[in-house]
Amino acid sequence: MEEGRAYSRDGVLSHLEMLEAQAHELALKQEETEQQEEKLDRLKARVQELRLQRDELRAKVDLQQKRLLGKEGVVTSGVLGAAQPSDRAVLEWKVKSVQAMLQVFYLTGISGKLTKHGVCFCISTAYEGTYLDSYHLDLITKPEVQIRRHSVPVFIPLEQLAKKYLQTDIKRFLSALSDHLNAYAGRRYQADQLQERFSDRLEGTLQRNSLCNMLVFNYNTAGKKQTFPFSAKLLYGDLCRSLPTEAVVSCTPGAPASLAERTAAHSDVFRRLALHKAFESFSSPEESLDQAP
Repeated sequence: MEEGRAYSRDGVLSHLEMLEAQAHELALKQEETEQQEEKLDRLKARVQELRLQRDELRAKVDLQQKRLLGKEGVVTSGVLGAAQPSDRAVLEWKVKSVQAMLQVFYLTGISGKLTKHGVCFCISTAYEGTYLDSYHLDLITKPEVQIRRHSVPVFIPLEQLAKKYLQTDIKRFLSALSDHLNAYAGRRYQADQLQERFSDRLEGTLQRNSLCNMLVFNYNTAGKKQTFPFSAKLLYGDLCRSLPTEAVVSCTPGAPASLAERTAAHSDVFRRLALHKAFESFSSPEESLDQAP
């Protein structure tokens, strides 16, 4: 009897120590999350400031274009009796427009330089303040705008975007292409972070396609367990977003009812948070206790 009580006390103390350790780990992670959120707020404020500067520069570029064309039209109408600008004026206007456009896009992760063929753009991608990959796009501007060469992945709809915008609105073309590349880079970054930081909670390797718009994995929320009661399938219907539009979470047959009840909450978290941050939110003592043997 005494041995049984002693064993019971030891079991309670061991359980309390485990809870204290988990609570301490959670407190550290919450502090780290708060610091990251503060950094993210600062970055968002900076992005908003840069967007305002971009809009102001765009307005100045448009006004400059109108003034240049209006001025040249007045000069040529007095000499030739027509309101058509000269070839030299048009060329100067194109050069100034491209230079101004490069300055505008520099503020949004798109930079470029003039080349003997036309202009070469560099689109830099980032996710939550972390700079990722850069992609290059070399354009020919005469006699019409054409893509000479590029490093854009084959699964990005470059040809469709070019057909839709390249000849009529190059700014919109670059902006749409940047949205696709940044969303793809963000999805891939999240998948990499999940695999690197939470491999002990995944069963095997995360399954994903080249575009990273479909992810499939089995997981647990406690870590260092041999069982993986949850299965998730994340679908990204909007290719210009880095968060899933659909998250299907289910439990393996025979899983405790307390776990099955959490699938809807997990699905909601996956749709709202970055993938690795979703797993950080699963690190609560309550989640871990539900999976304790």
